[in-house]
Amino acid sequence: MSNYICKLNENVERTHVRYGNRYGIALAGDLYTMKNMDKTEKYASIVVGAPYGGVKEQGPSVYANELAKRGFVVLTFDPCYMGESGGEPRHVSSPDMFSENISAGVDYLGLLPYVDRNKIAALGICGSGGFSLSAAAMDTRIKAVITASMFDMSVAARMGQTPEQIQRKKEQLSLQRWKDAENKEPEYIPSFPEEPVTMIPDEVQGLNREFFEFYATKRGHHPGALGNFTTTSDLSFMNYALNDHIAEISPRPILFLVGEQAESRFFSDVAFEKAAEPKRMIVVPDCNHVDLYDDTSKIPFDEIERFLHENLQ
Repeated sequence: MSNYICKLNENVERTHVRYGNRYGIALAGDLYTMKNMDKTEKYASIVVGAPYGGVKEQGPSVYANELAKRGFVVLTFDPCYMGESGGEPRHVSSPDMFSENISAGVDYLGLLPYVDRNKIAALGICGSGGFSLSAAAMDTRIKAVITASMFDMSVAARMGQTPEQIQRKKEQLSLQRWKDAENKEPEYIPSFPEEPVTMIPDEVQGLNREFFEFYATKRGHHPGALGNFTTTSDLSFMNYALNDHIAEISPRPILFLVGEQAESRFFSDVAFEKAAEPKRMIVVPDCNHVDLYDDTSKIPFDEIERFLHENLQ
């Protein structure tokens, strides 16, 4: 699939790559480098994870395009079971697998002869912010972490529900497994239309409206990213806390990027509180959650570059 949401910079080269994760699933990625890069040298590199439900042609391409222009080697990828990556059935989600995808990117980058293995960072947008933090807590090869509009999907799976509601949800999803087994495939209900729309339904409000404005319109629509995952995927997130060990990332640094107007900001606030030093948060003025997906006038690339240069030593 193509449908990149940003134009490739004339000084940047993008190469499609494929590599395996720890579970043997083939991941589809794009490698971004400066054109005419001297490959006898060693460079700092970054693996960029997409928003939860997104693919490499969306927000990751925006970050990779800009950071490669600034001299970094950047890898984007489709999560397993999504986009052009392998994995059956499609649209399955798992906190462990999606965190593993970040480390698999580190595997790939570290095998490139022109990448410095001691200068590899992870950058996660939205849900991949939580996955990148989870990966870094265990994978000490990740020397710095950046999150943009971070979402912790394991917190979101239980958020705002009473114990009774959580029990009912578990019972509902457990019974759905019977239906999936009988149908020989899991239920998957997309969140967004197959074709981009120009009008957003009035009943779609709050953060869901922001998601709709990005994923359902020409701004960010991609046929491989129609939102949501198999219905029973939620059970995995209810049973797995992504960031219980976030403090163990220290002494490696974390940079949190959040929009001043983002309804999701509390995810970053909670993670920031749990993280140990060194850590920093940048609150971007006049910026909502999805603005940090693709709005290059608001994404603080100068600060990102400075953070990486200062900490990938």
